[in-house]
Amino acid sequence: MLVLIAIANVSWLLWGQEGTVGMTPHVPAHGPLDTAVQAVMTIAVDHRAMPLFAFLFGYGMVQFHRSRLGRGISPQVVRVMLRRRHWAMLLLGLLHAALLFYGDILGAYGIAALLMVWIFFGRRTRTLVIWVCVLAGISAIFALFSILSAIMLTVFAPEGAAAPTTGPAAWGNDTFRDWAYASPYLTGMGLRLLMWGTSLLPSALMAVPLPLLLGWIAARHRLLEEPWRHVRTLRRIMIGGIAIGWLTGLPDALLILGLIPLAPEASWGFATLNTLGGVACGVGYAAAFALLAQRLERRPEVASEVADGGPDRAAMSRQERKALRAERAAQQLALTPAARAVGVPADPAPPAGVTPPLLARVIAAVGQRSLTFYLFQSVVLVPLMASWGLGLGPHLSTTAAIAIAIGVWLLSLPLAWLLHTRGMRGPAEKLLRRMTYGKHDVPPAVGTADGAVTPPAS
Repeated sequence: MLVLIAIANVSWLLWGQEGTVGMTPHVPAHGPLDTAVQAVMTIAVDHRAMPLFAFLFGYGMVQFHRSRLGRGISPQVVRVMLRRRHWAMLLLGLLHAALLFYGDILGAYGIAALLMVWIFFGRRTRTLVIWVCVLAGISAIFALFSILSAIMLTVFAPEGAAAPTTGPAAWGNDTFRDWAYASPYLTGMGLRLLMWGTSLLPSALMAVPLPLLLGWIAARHRLLEEPWRHVRTLRRIMIGGIAIGWLTGLPDALLILGLIPLAPEASWGFATLNTLGGVACGVGYAAAFALLAQRLERRPEVASEVADGGPDRAAMSRQERKALRAERAAQQLALTPAARAVGVPADPAPPAGVTPPLLARVIAAVGQRSLTFYLFQSVVLVPLMASWGLGLGPHLSTTAAIAIAIGVWLLSLPLAWLLHTRGMRGPAEKLLRRMTYGKHDVPPAVGTADGAVTPPAS
């Protein structure tokens, strides 16, 4: 999954190229190949990688909470540890933005998690589902009004009437890229912090909460860590989520290809729709990777009648389903907030049919050290692109930059495998662990699993 982050972020480093491509991070195409690549990126990658990792971040929060309770740590202390963890992420995000990459996502995740844990973490699953619907509904309404406004602007406004010519309103992504990477390092550091700080709260409050809540709901049902129990559900999420994501990215892609006659001043018209669809797509990608892991290990699928310890809802009448919902709601009300956040009990894993291929295990090793290799991408890519480094940014097309980003991800594979074979965490994970746990952590008992393991990632 980290390869998606690499190719999504690299376009933000291509300074020294005037102009932007709609509301995307891409630079003007250098040819037909670039145009095609940008269209594919808009459909399948842009605005999809961040929700994917916000979903997995939320999933990991529930795993962390569950595993610490399993070690006998009190719920109050676990909350303290979560707060420390999220403040630590905010600090790491600040350093990442100042030193290297102003598009850092760690800070937004930290701020959103601090707020969302305080408000929602111990609430009933039904409450989380209601708020998912509320947030998705608000975004959908805003997307509809954005599309209608863009169409009206194109049809009724005089040509160029809405185009700003001076001042901050006229700044585009090319301006921000130049500030961050065309300036001397120390000057760029201040500008990167300014841009990161300006976007921090909007990202934390608008982009992160929806996939974060979805991650909590999925983790309470152990969708990713026990895929053998949820094959049918995961298959539906994969097909539906990816289909929605790609279809909602299509209008922006057609805009890039010049097939939708929208005024340049109204290029933002489909941005909210694309972003909302990106959440569905990110969750769909996570489901696809879980199903892939299940297939590679060839674990037998558990029948739906015993999944989550309950009956097969498809075989029940309407009244029976209603009674079952009422029974489960009463059970949730009887639980403490900490117990609600834990979710369903673990199911003994059926034996794996085969050991996954070496490549799959290497990619999983990267995912288990995702923070380290997320930062590693910036450590390598930014000096390659910035004016104070090799200065490649002004000379690369989108296609060439993506190829370099994929090469950096490939470089991370042997490094992650080396750490894995030596039984070592990534350096960033070690630092976050030290900043999070302090004196509160209790080592896992012999033979138990640490539930805070990142789901298989690539």
